[in-house]
Amino acid sequence: MHVRRRPARPRPRSRSGPPPQAEGGPTMIVPVGSLEQHGPHLPLDTDSVIAVAAATAAAELLTAGGQYVAVAPVVAYGASGEHQDFAGTVSIGRDVLTAVLVEIGRSVGTWTTRLVFVNAHGGNAAAVRDAVRLLRAESRDASWVAAGVPGGDAHAGHVETSMMLHLRPASVHMERAVRGAGGAIEQLLPAMRRGGVRAVSPTGVLGDPRTANAEDGARLCGLIAHDVADRIRHGCVDDAGLLTAPARETVASPQPPGVPAGSR
Repeated sequence: MHVRRRPARPRPRSRSGPPPQAEGGPTMIVPVGSLEQHGPHLPLDTDSVIAVAAATAAAELLTAGGQYVAVAPVVAYGASGEHQDFAGTVSIGRDVLTAVLVEIGRSVGTWTTRLVFVNAHGGNAAAVRDAVRLLRAESRDASWVAAGVPGGDAHAGHVETSMMLHLRPASVHMERAVRGAGGAIEQLLPAMRRGGVRAVSPTGVLGDPRTANAEDGARLCGLIAHDVADRIRHGCVDDAGLLTAPARETVASPQPPGVPAGSR
């Protein structure tokens, strides 16, 4: 657990009532990733690596602005049923992921003032939304934000490969990178709903990772971090518990709405 804050004057302890951290505790950021196949060239924990990077960098930006922030360890298993046909994928499904996130929220809610999930796998979106809605119904300050790039390829393509070349290059095997399914995602969705990712891509790749590079990855990681920080600092919570961008949409879910949400 990483806690970041600027030095502040000590708060006096009260002999009665809740402990000080229950009133002035940190904003807790929880990265949410997955363990799933990402083509022949990327590691199984790609989404978790990206989620941690986005959460950590956003926390640093918020801390520099004077906020009290904690970053939790990543929730490394997600709802990845759409990738289950590929070896290496471990999916806990929508219902279990929802329950895990709800219990995390209830637990940290005793000593934090706010909870934000940073999700880097589109298949988790339904579970994150359900968990946040329940936590908010229990009068908890919970919300979520997606860590992704608008208009980018959906899975294991240029975007994710570039970010991994920047974040953890030793785990990327560019000599194995192959072009995957292209075309508009809207054209792929009907087949993906019926048969998962393998129905449209025998390699599990959606997009073209061969154009990826670390410089672009660093730029994309920076854009995502600033977007997450801006949403936490100034965003409004919509009906799905999602933090909307304060001015204009700059980052969207890494998988478009309609992708099978981790069904098993």
